[in-house]
Parts: sequence; structure tokens; C-alpha cells
Amino acid sequence: MTPPEPGRVLRLALVGWGLGHIAIGRHALGRALLLAEVIGVAVVAWLTIGLADTSAYLVPFLAGTAFIVAWAWQAVDAYRSARLLVATPTTTPERSPAAAIGWLSLPLLVWGTGFWLIGAHSGTPAAVLDRFVSEWTTQSLAAEWPASVRRAARASGPPPGADLRIRITGADASQATAVAEAIHYERRDARFLGILPGTALEPVADERLLTLELTARPVELPGGGDIGAVRWELVSAGAP
Repeated sequence: MTPPEPGRVLRLALVGWGLGHIAIGRHALGRALLLAEVIGVAVVAWLTIGLADTSAYLVPFLAGTAFIVAWAWQAVDAYRSARLLVATPTTTPERSPAAAIGWLSLPLLVWGTGFWLIGAHSGTPAAVLDRFVSEWTTQSLAAEWPASVRRAARASGPPPGADLRIRITGADASQATAVAEAIHYERRDARFLGILPGTALEPVADERLLTLELTARPVELPGGGDIGAVRWELVSAGAP
């Protein structure tokens, strides 16, 4: 029986977990890896849906990264096992296995960047306030914000062209308070490393526009399960 070509085994392993091992006759391991892939996808999706926008956002991110690392590991293992079956190893083909395994950098890149488009949006008070200010300054507050917050934001809109600053004035594990201020910058004398004279721009508050209250709400995983994660929400806004 002619041993399978290692490059083909690698490509099969990149298509699906265990396919490369099945191609070299390790059927039990291959089927186990296929099952592990299905379970892994389900677990990453479950964690992402439940925790991506909470204080535990690193849990789904690390789980997804571990999934891609395991994907690469099983592909490399299948390739090495196939190489051992070849009596006389051939020279590296034009389509190098190293180039093939390099394709796994694409899902790693997509996951590493795409996750943050949805992840951690409500993981901290600062993240919630950053979203609020971005929408407030463009006068495009989404319906997800409480009606009282939208009314207060419309009534206390930032002056045209004004610089804004959001300061968290108090916070604990379950509550946070912040103020939105219109500011300008003033140049002040400063010294670099305490020796060289220079200047620095410092923000100076002109007017308080809003007082903002945030609450941390406990979050459970889909189907139940509390790991102590919270989702921060902006619950009220009013005059300072």
C-alpha cells in the first residue's frame, strides 16, 4: 500500500480536524478529532454569545485563540505522521507545507481583529461611556440607550466644535458615576525629565453637561451558569 503524500495529508487536516489522520489510517483518532472540532466550535460560539460584551470578554477570546492553535497542532501532527510513513522522504514540493500551514494565520487574524468589533463593548464603565460619547457627538444615539438618557443627551448636547471629556468620578463593583464636560486646552510651562524646560497642553473644564449613572448587571451564560461576569449599562443621565 502506497503511503499517502504528506502534503495532501496536511491539506486535508487543514480542511477539517482529523481528516489528515484518517487519510493515514488512524481512524479512531481522526474521528475523535472531528468530534472535538464540532464541540470546540459549539463551545466558542456559546462563550462568545454569552460573554463577549461582558467583563469576562477574555474568556471567549482566549477560547477562540486556543481553538485555532489546536487546529494547527492537529494539522502539524498529521503531516509529521505522514512523513514518518514515507520510506524515502522527497524534497519539499513547490507548494510547501509551511506555506499551507501559514493559511491558518488568516483565521487567527480574523478572530484577533474581528472579535473586538463585538467584544468588550459593555465590559467596563469606560467602554460604555466611550460608545455613548461617540454616538452623542454625532447626534446618532441608538435606541438601545434608555429613553431618559436620550432625552437628557438631546437637551444637553455638546456645544458645536467643543472638546469633550468624560470623567469617572466614582466607581465600585456594581455602580459608577461619571460627568461629561466641555473643555478647552491651555498651554502650561513644564519640564521634561524635571530638567529641560518646555510646555504642555492641559485640559480645563468650561462647563458640566451631564451626570451619568452606570450599573453592573450580573450575566449568566446561555442555558444557565454564573461565572461572576457583569454587563455595564448606562441607566440614567441628567443635569449636573
